[in-house]
Amino acid sequence: MKIGIVEDEAAWRDKVQAAIEKYCGDKKIPFEINSYSNGKDFMKNADTDLLFLDIELAENEDGFGIAERLMNSGSQCKICFLTSHTELARLGYRVNAFRYIDKKHLEEINEALDFFLKTKIQDRIIYCNDSLGICTKINLNELLLIETNGRKLRYLMLDGSEHLCEGRISETAQSLSQYGFFHIQRSYIVNFKYIEQVNSREVTLCNGLKVVIGRVHSKEFRKEFLKWRMWLDD
Repeated sequence: MKIGIVEDEAAWRDKVQAAIEKYCGDKKIPFEINSYSNGKDFMKNADTDLLFLDIELAENEDGFGIAERLMNSGSQCKICFLTSHTELARLGYRVNAFRYIDKKHLEEINEALDFFLKTKIQDRIIYCNDSLGICTKINLNELLLIETNGRKLRYLMLDGSEHLCEGRISETAQSLSQYGFFHIQRSYIVNFKYIEQVNSREVTLCNGLKVVIGRVHSKEFRKEFLKWRMWLDD
């Protein structure tokens, strides 16, 4: 997770960074923070997932203006505005602000990070080669399950479309586990997000498909699925 901070006052910049570092350290979340005293320097390296941006900056810079430039560039970066004047928050509709954080209540940073992670965890694109060697783009947020199909892997999407790609199911399961996918039995990886029912033998996905829970995987599946649901409900 790449995090940016744009704040012209060093004391506030340090406080925001310390709060982010503590949150990510406590949660054991890999992160990278880059801090800037002005928007001009930030825009030179604006590859950021989440930006904590002061609304009122020095040298006649305007946080809303920086946000507009980001939005017009096609960036998917989410913006948390920092302000001591909460009455300015109403102007954020112009740039689809993600959160507003009152500088007097920096504990709100934790809530912003919680929500960001929950909304972004499956907002990932992966790439795999199909049987002709053509690179295929797969949106994890729309991926229902993966199953073995001969020596290939079949990626079944939420809309019913599918992709037949190269790969090994055990390696794929390991790489996708951090995004809410589980190797539920020898031939299947399922997306926790689309499980609608669970019983002692099988899970039912949102499209009605039932997948048997492998005996070897049963205990670990229940533990990880419970963790996933509890995390989302926090």
